[in-house]
Amino acid sequence: MSDQYNVTGMSCAACSARVERVVKKIPGVTSCAVSLLTNSMTVEGTAESSAIIAAVQKAGYGASLKLPEAPKVAPGSTHSQEEDALADHETPILKRRLVSSLVFLIALMYFSMGHMIGLPLPEFFADNHIAQGLAQMILAAIIMIINQKFFVSGFSSLLHAGPNMDTLVAMGSFASFSWSVYVLFMMTREHAGLFSVHDFYFESAGMILTLITVGKMLEAKSKGRTTDALKSLMKLAPKTATVLHGGKHHVIPVEDVTRGMIFIVKPGENIPVDGIITEGSTAVNESALTGESIPVDKTQGDSVSAGTLNQSGYIKCEATRVGHDTTLSQIIRMVSDAAATKAPVAKIADKVCGIFVPSVIVIAILVVTGWIIAGKSFGDALSYGIAVLVISCPCALGLATPVAVMVGNGVGAKNGILFKTASSLEETGKIKIAALDKTGTITSGEPKVTDIFTAGDFLEEELVKFAYSLESKSEHPLAKAVVQYAKEKGINFQEVRNFQALPGNGLTAALNDGSTLTGGSVKFIGEKFSVSERFTREAERFSENGKTPLMFVKDDELIGIIAVADTIKPDSKEAVKELQEMGIRVVMLTGDNERTAKTIAKEAGVDDIIAGVLPDGKESVIRKLQNDGRVAMVGDGINDAPALTRADIGIAIGAGTDIAIDAADVVLMKSSLNDVPAAVRLSRATLRNIRENLFWAFIYNVIGIPLAAGLWGLKLDPMFGAAAMSLSSFCVVTNALRLNLFDVHGGRKS
Repeated sequence: MSDQYNVTGMSCAACSARVERVVKKIPGVTSCAVSLLTNSMTVEGTAESSAIIAAVQKAGYGASLKLPEAPKVAPGSTHSQEEDALADHETPILKRRLVSSLVFLIALMYFSMGHMIGLPLPEFFADNHIAQGLAQMILAAIIMIINQKFFVSGFSSLLHAGPNMDTLVAMGSFASFSWSVYVLFMMTREHAGLFSVHDFYFESAGMILTLITVGKMLEAKSKGRTTDALKSLMKLAPKTATVLHGGKHHVIPVEDVTRGMIFIVKPGENIPVDGIITEGSTAVNESALTGESIPVDKTQGDSVSAGTLNQSGYIKCEATRVGHDTTLSQIIRMVSDAAATKAPVAKIADKVCGIFVPSVIVIAILVVTGWIIAGKSFGDALSYGIAVLVISCPCALGLATPVAVMVGNGVGAKNGILFKTASSLEETGKIKIAALDKTGTITSGEPKVTDIFTAGDFLEEELVKFAYSLESKSEHPLAKAVVQYAKEKGINFQEVRNFQALPGNGLTAALNDGSTLTGGSVKFIGEKFSVSERFTREAERFSENGKTPLMFVKDDELIGIIAVADTIKPDSKEAVKELQEMGIRVVMLTGDNERTAKTIAKEAGVDDIIAGVLPDGKESVIRKLQNDGRVAMVGDGINDAPALTRADIGIAIGAGTDIAIDAADVVLMKSSLNDVPAAVRLSRATLRNIRENLFWAFIYNVIGIPLAAGLWGLKLDPMFGAAAMSLSSFCVVTNALRLNLFDVHGGRKS
């Protein structure tokens, strides 16, 4: 059982690491993943939610269970609770704090450093160092009160034995302020000459808090942009629906629409819930769900999805999926759930973050002690220690993975590629073998007419007309292919009577002129009528090429052959080539005979074929392929579900069955095989971005901490350390946002 929770009070990766640790210790919890980006937690196991919430609260944070039911829209409101949860509430608060802090910081800097650059001080303060100190103390104290959240969070987490980034900031600022107050009191004594205004660090106490707030605001703004894709998806869902009841139109909240209701959609309106068209025809823009910009023609009997745009016609529909069951809601949930999970690469950063802050505090104490032993004054030594505290940044480490995962998922969603978890987003790019189901994946899954071969003086149009007249009465898939072909060619059929489906794959019917039409397989026709060697050879040629020849006879005269086959999708060959260029071996799985399989494989260009595979045998084939490397299984049917589950990565074609989609790790909404290499390309780009983020986060601390400690003979002012700390997280988030510019179909080799 898996539950999701909202977690409050987290300020950095050390917080999320602590929450994970305490929850994992609860009996019955099998796994726990905390997302700093979305302030959410996913817990698997049998533990009671009350025990989990109590453990989180005991650790110094807040927690509440996310309710599974669909969020309601309050009267007069245009935003759902989900949209509100993703809204950027943090930036406006930080902006107000920053503006207020800057006003008092400017005054503080004037009193502390103004005289150094020639700015005149009021006469009362000119030579009155104690008055200058008092003014600085009051201004610094005001800034500390404005930014009291750092102290509340920092010292609270320290008391709960889980120090976080706020602890480092609070300790740095408080140490600067406390030392300065001590100096100020010492200056009032008779030994005042031992200290001067240059020994005050009030400006550092205020500047540290202000600069960290700048960084926090930039970080919050950037983090807000990482959920843009999710927010834009949520905005697609209309808030109301126009339903038909008692012969009248009624506008009701979309949450009140139930299955079976008839709703109408006018041109230019978004479709409110999933449904089936019962009246009318239109063109629907489904780009929001599939990434495909070309509108799709829809008519009576076709399905429509919530959030898509009705572009032209007036349609009536019957609601089939409502609330959280709609395709749009499922996509939103997939993207949101993926953000709440963790990629395997994040485990490295998590382990470091868990011990990072306590280690930094110990290092800062050692630095202060070391410099005092080396002969530095306590003020100078303290300055080094404060610089170490404020330059250290666990946030950059903690954000390195989730921001890239969130942006990568958003880019995927925009292009109709849905990764269910952060792990699937990372692992997709590592596959070595792509096992592709044939029917419905490489091929269209619907037989189509491929060849026409006429006899004697019969014209192609005559053959198709007679075949259409006969096959229009049949429900066989091959018959439907003939009917579809005739309709596409604009050929009309003749009414027939006495239609019969005969044993052995044959059909017969009488025309109005009294003549008899017969059609069927080569074997059936060969047993009933005389077939020339020329026609037999032609039928064999079609069969050798993986096609099914259908013969047609009028009375006793053979009139021709129509060959039908399940053709490959237009983009399959290109997709296979792209995968091969990316170093991925492509294997085709099919239950067809080897002759048919070889024909399709040759046309698609796959590396290997495994033919004659029974539905329950695909899973064992995947198991064998895994001996040669990581395997991705791409399929669309119920019989593909075991193989999709067994594979390292299961990729479901979006037009497939719900069971296949549920069993998969990745869903391709466009049902295009081209999206398989696109998914691999996006995964590799995201993983590369994560590694870049982790590298810069690690290297920043590896260089920054020794620099702040003065090991290279340089003295770093605590204010510059605070500025560097703020920029580090901002840079990591900004680097992740570069993924928004990545073209998944760019054809670049990854």
